[in-house]
Amino acid sequence: MSNDPDTILLTAEESMLKGLDYLKQELRGVRSGRASPALVEFLKVEAYGSTTDLKSLASISVPEATQLLIKPFDSTIISAIKTAIEKSGLGVNPMVEGKQIRLQLPAMSTERRQKDAARIKKMGEEAKIVFRNSRRDANKHADALGKGVSAHISEDEVKALKEEIQTLTEKYETDVDKRIDEKTKEIMSI
Repeated sequence: MSNDPDTILLTAEESMLKGLDYLKQELRGVRSGRASPALVEFLKVEAYGSTTDLKSLASISVPEATQLLIKPFDSTIISAIKTAIEKSGLGVNPMVEGKQIRLQLPAMSTERRQKDAARIKKMGEEAKIVFRNSRRDANKHADALGKGVSAHISEDEVKALKEEIQTLTEKYETDVDKRIDEKTKEIMSI
């Protein structure tokens, strides 16, 4: 890491942003009461000798609030897509209809909603760990700037930099809390 406060802050923020983006993607794949293409678009499908995201292999639409319709671009991989859905743990039974697959999403039980809410909370905590690790690394670099023979900045500047790092961390943690609360409400609403 470079020896200036702006680079330290920028590196910390980039790391936190990656953690937030990962959380957003994970949350999209958690089922709520309504059908959403995001539920299946990142399912890994074994096709053409490699593993590929479903969204790259098929169009996914929502014909009804509790249904997903998957139309493979190449109908020869329909069984591979069906297998990926069955192995996904989504708890849905894919129905092959000619050259497409229909997913009828059953109503979620209260127990399933509670499990998913707990899983979401854990995802949020994992994202916060990423932020805290970024904060720790940035603080180490900030301390290094103010120490040693080649000290570039004063103790007050180091303290101010650490305060900025803490503010950044709190901003991202607040964003995570908001997203987790929204997704939990979405899941728990029947």
